[in-house]
Amino acid sequence: MDKKVLIRYFESLGLSVHTATKARGHQGFFLNNRIDISKNIKETRVIPTLLHEFAHYIHSKLEPNMNKTGGSLQILFQECEDNYFDELVKITNFVDGNSLCVRLYEHKDRVKNDIKKCESIIKIYYPKFLRSKKFKEFDKYIKRSNARYLLKYDRVKIIESGFFRKNIKLYTIDNIEKDFNDMPAAFAAYIRLRSYQRKQKRISSRINKYKKYYERPAELFARLVEGLYIDKEWVEAIAPNVVNKFYKLLYEGYYMELSEVFEMCDLLDKEVVT
Repeated sequence: MDKKVLIRYFESLGLSVHTATKARGHQGFFLNNRIDISKNIKETRVIPTLLHEFAHYIHSKLEPNMNKTGGSLQILFQECEDNYFDELVKITNFVDGNSLCVRLYEHKDRVKNDIKKCESIIKIYYPKFLRSKKFKEFDKYIKRSNARYLLKYDRVKIIESGFFRKNIKLYTIDNIEKDFNDMPAAFAAYIRLRSYQRKQKRISSRINKYKKYYERPAELFARLVEGLYIDKEWVEAIAPNVVNKFYKLLYEGYYMELSEVFEMCDLLDKEVVT
């Protein structure tokens, strides 16, 4: 498939296609009848990305407010079978490995282990310590120490005003023992534990943000279209129900110009399912 042929067809529909932009930090972007393709992606990714963004265009014709709502599987497939979502997620995971958030989950596991190590150190001195309950001994100690600022931040700058000049002190999680050499090991471990908990929360927030994005019907549908171009047989194998429904609607003309695009890409050799 020649990308120029595809682009000319898109433009004949009134779409504006730009292939030398940053695409707002994405591989591609669709908004207001304009498709941007990042100049930084590999040549092999151009056509799949064009198809992905064109799928958004078709979706916007079916559901004009899809950019705001994220779309609806009910509208996209005229019905919403339970297995459609699961199959679409499998396709998304195949098309875009980033949707699995592997690195984030690995990072989260490492942080979880770091929390357990800190907890083990604390329990050497305070066997009854529980993360879910107040650490009274620590709370009593920390009130008199500037280390209390590290309970919320990994790095803090304290400015103390003197008679003649200001005294600036920088404290960090990594230098607790050096900055507070009289601090018991259990308390230093607890401050680090709190830091790891904050990090764990940030990682979970990122995972949830990515999942929310990838599981939007608009994105699931676009990656279905993209996946059928990348490896049609594999997508049919992992998502037979949603693919059959998609092709049925495609042949009926429900997806409008998308059928023409599929014909251009030699993707219309599947039997119609009725």
